[in-house]
Amino acid sequence: MKQHFSTMWNASVQPRKQRKYLANAPIHIRHQILSANLSKELRKKYGKRSFPVRKGDEVKIMVGEFKKKNGKIDLIDIKNYRVTIEGIQRTKKDGTKIKVYFHPSNLQVKELNLDDKNRKQALERKLIAKKTNVQKTEPMRYSVSKKTEPTPKVKKEQTKHETKTTKYKEQEENASKKK
Repeated sequence: MKQHFSTMWNASVQPRKQRKYLANAPIHIRHQILSANLSKELRKKYGKRSFPVRKGDEVKIMVGEFKKKNGKIDLIDIKNYRVTIEGIQRTKKDGTKIKVYFHPSNLQVKELNLDDKNRKQALERKLIAKKTNVQKTEPMRYSVSKKTEPTPKVKKEQTKHETKTTKYKEQEENASKKK
């Protein structure tokens, strides 16, 4: 199988193609895949359903053993599509503690880390677009004006086939008249 990434790829039912897409994805697309859904308050505020996670975001775990626990994102592994959360650890048999990895799709963002101005702009971009679309889609209010009459229909030009059939019909009619 080729080691090539295609931006034209939409989706596939075949797991091998899905794995290939994820394995060969460049960093900017991997970053988008590492997105978590936003809480209801953040959805209303920013008009987005999900957003790529960053270190420092406050998240809630939605699935698994640590369900309903909250914490801040500690580490993001873009290569393996996984995230660790501060305070969430497992204890091994020998007593050592290890970090637990989560896929961002199993997390919900409760609070965003907005230290980066580019991240703020990315969130506000959608709000601005929504506001301008709302203004454009509002119904226009017209004053009463003169009614315009419908334009008359133009005769349709005959195609070659139609002209041939009409010629034959005319010839047959003329021949029948002569008899």
